[in-house]
Amino acid sequence: MNRSIPRTVTGAMILAAALGLTACGNTDPTSTPTEAPASSAPATSTPAPTMSGTPAAGRHNNADVMFAQMMIPHHQQAIEMSDLMLAKTGSNAQILDLAQQIKDAQTPEIIQMSAWLDGWGVPTAPSMSGNHGGMGGGMMTQADMDDLKNATGDDAAELFLRGMIEHHQGAIDMAESEIDHGQNPEVKQLATNIASGQQAEIEMMRQLLANL
Repeated sequence: MNRSIPRTVTGAMILAAALGLTACGNTDPTSTPTEAPASSAPATSTPAPTMSGTPAAGRHNNADVMFAQMMIPHHQQAIEMSDLMLAKTGSNAQILDLAQQIKDAQTPEIIQMSAWLDGWGVPTAPSMSGNHGGMGGGMMTQADMDDLKNATGDDAAELFLRGMIEHHQGAIDMAESEIDHGQNPEVKQLATNIASGQQAEIEMMRQLLANL
């Protein structure tokens, strides 16, 4: 089996489109008041700051908002993919460890990004009226998710690894765009952690895929 899952739009395009909505350099809203846990696999990133679900201090711009709005559902799907893999008893232990690692890392990030958006007074979901609601960022289609759910053994492992590699690459694109165009230092730090941590996980998954 040699299946790849296409990416329809990169995360960079998603966030670049957001920059045209407002003058992003000096938006004024302010508020008052990260990726790989330890596992049997090699460390994937520098430890991220503790996430308490608090609003982000300091100024933010539209790129910060769109990064959080788009990364939340992206993370949610990665957790769903991980849950599907974890439900497959008897699977490769290293792959199951990785699935748990991804779930444990991305769950608190969702909580933190949701708190940022709430503190900024903007909805969690991006507007569907612009060019930001389409599939992109390496997201799996429903058919892809169904295939993963129904697969077993090495077929399931390969679908999970190939799908998650594509998924991570999309997240890295989104994170790099936030690093380039975002304003809030906490959001930019999370984007840096995501980019470095998920790149390390991609290398790990490629090794696991080669050993199937």
